[in-house]
Amino acid sequence: MSAPWPQLCRDCFAWSEAPTQTRSGARCPACGSRRTVAHPELRTLGLAHLDCDAFYASIEKRDDPDLRDKPVLIGGGRRGVVAAACYVARLYGVKSAMPMFKALSACPDAVVIRPNMAKYRAEGHRIRAMMLELTPQVEPLSIDEAFLDLTSTEALHRAPPAETLARLAARVERELDLTVSIGLAPNKLLAKIASDLDKPRGFAVLGKAEGRAFLAEQPVGILWGVGPALQKSLARQGIAKVGDLLGYEELELVALFGSIGKRLYRFARGEDPRAVEPNAPAKSISAETTFEADLDRPEQLAARLWPLCEKVSRRLKAAGVAGHGVALKLKTHDFRTLTRSRRLSDPTQLAERLYREAYAMLLAEADGRRFRLIGVGADLLVAGTLADPPSLLEPERLRNAKVEQAIDAVRAKLGEGAIAKGRGWPKA
Repeated sequence: MSAPWPQLCRDCFAWSEAPTQTRSGARCPACGSRRTVAHPELRTLGLAHLDCDAFYASIEKRDDPDLRDKPVLIGGGRRGVVAAACYVARLYGVKSAMPMFKALSACPDAVVIRPNMAKYRAEGHRIRAMMLELTPQVEPLSIDEAFLDLTSTEALHRAPPAETLARLAARVERELDLTVSIGLAPNKLLAKIASDLDKPRGFAVLGKAEGRAFLAEQPVGILWGVGPALQKSLARQGIAKVGDLLGYEELELVALFGSIGKRLYRFARGEDPRAVEPNAPAKSISAETTFEADLDRPEQLAARLWPLCEKVSRRLKAAGVAGHGVALKLKTHDFRTLTRSRRLSDPTQLAERLYREAYAMLLAEADGRRFRLIGVGADLLVAGTLADPPSLLEPERLRNAKVEQAIDAVRAKLGEGAIAKGRGWPKA
């Protein structure tokens, strides 16, 4: 007969033994709560993924009690997409990234709220600060989610990592009136998957012993980095579930899918050697906008492109990085996404250079097709000190840099709308 599983109460934080070996645990013998978690590795695992529940929508509901029981969508107008959907809205089939008109068709009574990113970032920073009180090993993935490595912190907190995490979730709920879900596992892959198993207000564990068996029955899309395009490539090889990958050797997967084959081989076996990386550098900085009506004329699209280049430029400068590459994103009226990219001769922070490269790519695509969205990004990021060196081939670069510095100085003093270039004015 196997030993009973350790069990933790997420309300009173008492430890006990689970009388039955069920993933969700049983009633807490100390306080009677059913909010318990039980697992054979519960006392030893230390790597977690914390994900806030419907973060943007939850903040809006918290701040306006009249919204508590209503379906709430965060996003733009009917032309935009859903940035976040509360759990009431999700009952109607609404999901993040769904076109807003489809979301409103499925849930016509939804309350649509424009995103307030400054407010969301402020709350995200408060939660991040709570995480950092527990461990410096925090790797943010976005405003509302992060990896934490609490390995070897038991002596410091006088509690296993599982209890420390449960107390953190309770603190967020108590002080901010927001909820989080936690996934606890031996590595980042399994931790991120686990955090999605028991939402909202959840706490799920995926141990090393069960990781491979659990994954085998899941669709390949559950693996990190396996998006729609790769899923189609896998399907052409008859690979629909993660378990289908187990029949391939690593070299076979590399031959079929390139370097990502190595990752597929490891992930299919529940293996992930990546460490939690505090302050991991961003891989790209981008901005995009969805139009109220489809646009097809190059001059119309270019007028929307320029403010985005300025926004990316500001973010590059604020982050102290420069982009060695420029990417253009376009979405057609029928929701097909086009991406084009160029590598620069040297890194840049200048909006003018971003615009020039993106504009050239735009002209090649603006062939009469109607577009609903445009975006621009800087990637292949390097230190900002390497940005925009003098060039004999581009003598105007120094002048452009000085012009942008002057514009930045005026805006810093008088506000973003104080000065603008004419190319950013919308064309009829």
